[in-house]
Amino acid sequence: MNRNNTLGRLLAVMAAVALLPCCSEQIDDGVRYVFDAPTIASYLQEHPQYAEYVRLAGQVPVSKVSRTSVLQLLSARGRYTVFAPTDEAIRAYLLDVMRDDSTLMSAPTWDGFYTQHHRDSIQRAIVLNSIIDSGDNDPYFETHDFPQMDNAEFIRSNMMDNRISVHRDIPGYPDSLYINGDCPVSERQRDIPCTNGVIHEVGKVVAPRNVSAATYIQRYLEKDREGFLVMFKAIRACGLMDTLRQTRDEAYEDKYLRGGISDLVGLTTYGFNEGNIAYAPKHRLYGFTIFSETDDYWRTQGLDPHDDPDRLLPRLQQWVLDNEQYSLTYDTFTTGTDYASPQNLLNQWVTYHMLGMRIPADQLVFHRSESGYNSAQGSYGVPVYEYYPTMGRRRLLKIFESRESEGVYLNRTPKMNNGRHADGHELSCEPDKAGCRVNRESPLAILNDIVNCTVYPIDRPLALTDAVRRNLGRERMRFDAMSLFPEAMNNNMRCVTSNEERFLRVLIPNTLTSYDYFHDMQQNEGTHMMYYNIQSSCPNLHTDEMKATGYYEVRLTMPPVPRRAVYELRYKVLTTSQRGMVQIYFGPDPDYQAPAGIPIDLTLPNSHPKYGYEDDSGDDDYDAEVEKRMRNKNVMKGCKSVTENGAVNANERQGSAFDKLRHIIWRGVIEPDKPYYMKIKNVLDTDKKELYMDYFELCPKEVYDNPETPEDIW
Repeated sequence: MNRNNTLGRLLAVMAAVALLPCCSEQIDDGVRYVFDAPTIASYLQEHPQYAEYVRLAGQVPVSKVSRTSVLQLLSARGRYTVFAPTDEAIRAYLLDVMRDDSTLMSAPTWDGFYTQHHRDSIQRAIVLNSIIDSGDNDPYFETHDFPQMDNAEFIRSNMMDNRISVHRDIPGYPDSLYINGDCPVSERQRDIPCTNGVIHEVGKVVAPRNVSAATYIQRYLEKDREGFLVMFKAIRACGLMDTLRQTRDEAYEDKYLRGGISDLVGLTTYGFNEGNIAYAPKHRLYGFTIFSETDDYWRTQGLDPHDDPDRLLPRLQQWVLDNEQYSLTYDTFTTGTDYASPQNLLNQWVTYHMLGMRIPADQLVFHRSESGYNSAQGSYGVPVYEYYPTMGRRRLLKIFESRESEGVYLNRTPKMNNGRHADGHELSCEPDKAGCRVNRESPLAILNDIVNCTVYPIDRPLALTDAVRRNLGRERMRFDAMSLFPEAMNNNMRCVTSNEERFLRVLIPNTLTSYDYFHDMQQNEGTHMMYYNIQSSCPNLHTDEMKATGYYEVRLTMPPVPRRAVYELRYKVLTTSQRGMVQIYFGPDPDYQAPAGIPIDLTLPNSHPKYGYEDDSGDDDYDAEVEKRMRNKNVMKGCKSVTENGAVNANERQGSAFDKLRHIIWRGVIEPDKPYYMKIKNVLDTDKKELYMDYFELCPKEVYDNPETPEDIW
């Protein structure tokens, strides 16, 4: 079974190598393109400024289990993007390595390394970090294909499995491009066409620091750097460094490499309606995101970031207490110096700033299918948002962006223009509801220096106070199913714009038969779960969906709610004849959830007589009456904010609206900061019908049963 996008081409190279003496690094010309343009390898060999890079590429193998060199790979067919460092850039990099850690080498030369292991590791990092392999179906990256948002990452990792970003916001220099913030792309030697890809010369080695968040924070504190000293000292005192040291699940890695995690081949034989193979993830990576007040802010509060932790941290905790950066209603805590205790106030405040997933700058929210969004022009439509549970005690954090907000905010709750005939945009936002602006453009933002973490500065204190809980508790929570699983973000699954099958259809390893891949999803032995990363516009939130076949039984951990209230749980369905029939269960006991209503037939469209659906007529009173009748039957029309097929006037309520419904699953009291679980079970006598998951909603009674302000249709 092919395990990566390079393997097919690599086998051709290896076959050619096998015909040569074992000591030879040359390959047969038969596996090369024969065109006027050179291959990447031959172009690099013909230009002396890349002599050292060529030498290293000829020595570094493409993987730990292959004898084929990277230079041989670059002489074969493929679609490679190469950020080729000059000899001068490599010399400068060696000097930086020695300055950063003098225990590795005595001089900034290859002979200066104390051990061969460290020398080989640095050489491997230089070469593999410089190349993105686009596989068989995706194009390589010319500069006009680079991510357009500043500090956004390429959709594909490099050959070192690192994501690299593009910095382009250089005032006065419109052609300036930097990789990972400080590696300049030559303005003259870029977009060099080759038969198997493209070359961009860089003036500095592309080498993301392959360090964990714990290592980075420790070095940051040792150097007494400016920016996040207060937060990092608090994180260390709260005993979070061991958690932040995790980068990948080695047990999964070992099982995958040994063939213990199999791809799902022949999807149609399992009942899926499209595709052939669902590929298992190659890795199970860990990740984190930290939103932090800056050291400059703490100075305005009378705290010295450079102060000794024994003095600084008690004062910081007292500031949190004095300024009521917690909930008087729901939070209980201690205020001693045992900061590592989950009961400690400082610990609870710090962990509310942290998510258990690494979120790149362009994925804090997703602009995909919202009404009014124009992907070609990059113009935003109606507001988009995500709801995530924080680390520590599971509490709700909202990430929001609108055209009017001019940036991403945390816990923003604006006034919306959400009438039946309105445009769905933000009208205004009161200062106490504006939330914290995430400054992803700031030089302080740490985006590529940590392999498992991003750090974003925020412009005001972040806390889940009673006021914030009230604001969040007065709105409908709509969340994509994939937002429930941090592993999806950490392993680059969500909304990847690629034509490669590995990204289009991702198998979620089964909890019982192979591996518990999603911590917050448990599958029974009969479940085949797949993430379908749809690329064309589709009437789904973010245009993607999850599916399962088999005699499935799937349990999901739901996100926390902001405050105690009566909520409705809703489940959006896009009906087709391939769907099945499910029974849903809901409750706080992971081992027993009570049935939530009767089984739902996922094949029945709105037009079925049992639902009482009618198209919107334009008569607001009549349309509202239709919706009341539908609610009495525990169904709702689709929402207006999700676009169908990219057309502004063809959302879930218009166009082919007959195949979209929101089913009201359950009503009842939900407690905040307490886990609740939803189980979905196949109730048919066949294992060939699909379970469908796009988005869910948790809506408080104050919204859905408000006589003064009825719930909006957006």
